[in-house]
Amino acid sequence: MKIRLISASAMIAAATLVGCASTSPGYSSGGYGGGYGSSTPARCDTCGVVTRIDHRARASNTPNATGAVLGGIVGAVAAREIAERNTDSKGRTNTATAAGAVGGAVAGNAIQNRVQGQSVYDVHVRLDNGRMTVVTQNDLGGIREGSYVSVANGRAFIR
Repeated sequence: MKIRLISASAMIAAATLVGCASTSPGYSSGGYGGGYGSSTPARCDTCGVVTRIDHRARASNTPNATGAVLGGIVGAVAAREIAERNTDSKGRTNTATAAGAVGGAVAGNAIQNRVQGQSVYDVHVRLDNGRMTVVTQNDLGGIREGSYVSVANGRAFIR
């Protein structure tokens, strides 16, 4: 009687273990991948890891004085026109022209410095397919070295 009980218990245990060893699709580590139990993400040829970010100032071909000179000219002409319409004195017209030139030069210089002062970033990405690519963009949008990104339309986006 004891032998039958032990043998029946062994058969139940073996049947239970056989049920656990099933190879249902999507639950194994082999085969097609990407199933329910797979830890490997789907392959993306435009995705990768940021390896380096270089920060640099935007290059410009215009000298630094260009904004001040053009601003001074525009300010002087505008101030002279306004002064000639609102006063009959030559002295006041000349004073207004000089003040307009100074104001225009300051404004033109500030505008040029703002435009030239914009930074760009060279984002180096090692793609999943092994290639390296570099994209240049004005902002990082939260991207850091080590971020997993997607590269599209000449920009890198966090995935």
